[in-house]
Amino acid sequence: MREASTELLVELDAGSNVTDLLLEQHAANPAHALYRRKGPNGWVDVPAAKFLQDVSALAKGLIAGGLEPGDTVAVMSATSYEWTLVDFAIWFAGGVTVPIYETSSTRQVEWIIRDAGVRRVFAQDRAMAELVTGVVAGSPPLRDRLVNVVRMDSDGEAPNLASLAAAGAGVSDAELERHRSRAGLDDVASLVYTSGTTGNPKGCEITHGNFALVAKNIVAFLPELLVQDQARTLMFLPLAHVLARAVQVVCLTAGATLGHTPGAAQLLEDLGTFKPTFLLVVPRIFEKVRATAAHKAVVTGKGRLFQAASAAAIAYSRDLDKQSRGEGTGPGLMCRIRHGLFDRLLYPRLRQAFGGQVGYTVSGASPLAHDDAHFFRGAGIPVLEGYGLTETTAPCTANTPSRTRVGSVGIPIPGTTIRVAEDGEILVKGIGVFKGYHGNAAANAEAFVDGFSAPGTLGCWTPTGSSR
Repeated sequence: MREASTELLVELDAGSNVTDLLLEQHAANPAHALYRRKGPNGWVDVPAAKFLQDVSALAKGLIAGGLEPGDTVAVMSATSYEWTLVDFAIWFAGGVTVPIYETSSTRQVEWIIRDAGVRRVFAQDRAMAELVTGVVAGSPPLRDRLVNVVRMDSDGEAPNLASLAAAGAGVSDAELERHRSRAGLDDVASLVYTSGTTGNPKGCEITHGNFALVAKNIVAFLPELLVQDQARTLMFLPLAHVLARAVQVVCLTAGATLGHTPGAAQLLEDLGTFKPTFLLVVPRIFEKVRATAAHKAVVTGKGRLFQAASAAAIAYSRDLDKQSRGEGTGPGLMCRIRHGLFDRLLYPRLRQAFGGQVGYTVSGASPLAHDDAHFFRGAGIPVLEGYGLTETTAPCTANTPSRTRVGSVGIPIPGTTIRVAEDGEILVKGIGVFKGYHGNAAANAEAFVDGFSAPGTLGCWTPTGSSR
């Protein structure tokens, strides 16, 4: 059995919660653009003051509708600015957010609403609102439960975001503060349901402390990405997934400007106009970008040139990796010459696919092929791989710019201990480990070993001490 830890860098008051992160940003600079929304004429800044104002208005609407601290509220929508707005409004009202993938089956929607005790649902549009209403009406256990469905737009049929905000006009600031400040770090902020591939999805109880402590410590752990002038990123992964949600809270904590795009279909166009400085990516996007670039090269008669550039990028990155492991002196003269040539001819075009200003990418959710990692790093798009699960509020290990090992998932994030048991199972203890499975004593009995979360994944140690 082997074990590795990284010391906690930032502590928080036990009585604080995720909403304090927004108040901190507002107090520091109310004019700072925390978000950018895509409109008909391009991206429009949303200053901290505007975001806080809109969050407060929606939270008051929820309170006026009878929401009590600890009540669960579901959100079923594609990734959008409105998703973020609603999430924080639920927290400000003292509620617990329950994400539902917009692609979920009616059976999954019914189970999550029933298991989480949901009585309020935010739905993306009319079609999704009708789906939820139909699920509730067609479910014997839910048929007699009053479930209020609110559309996540302001110009559609009520109830919508505008009508909800209007309904809260009579709620005082003092009452809002009573709801907002009720939760502490140990209280549940979100029930995030697993995929349920081997049975009904299980609701992971993610606390305010999980989100807030992970965010504060990731900012201190990765300042090269997050603490820089005009840091910004574009979120396209589903916010129903805990990884996207955790990164969103990280960005807020860092003051990094965040934009949203609903999925891969519009991603390349939006990257070109938003121009992120760092990006959260999954392996299939790297694969798609590389395959598309290779195909274009073949079509334009530059297939052999692209192959040579690809080989040069991979060779350059492999030599860097050997150097970082103490196994070499870095790229040799001829390797540097070939790499420098393609860095003038072809690599800039590849970097433009990510908007042209990306300094780092973070890859998660599944393993990234070694060749893809080397290819993109060699082309000037460094990839930092990490590892995590819903049960760990996503990131529990990560590579850093100064310590990157292709093929590994890095070192524990601050405040985290990773243990690899004799049978290869990865065990995790630390700030991101969830509270337990909602209403599932049997699953909880198997979820922890000696105080460590035991999610059932396997790994090993690299010679340099990183897990993979």
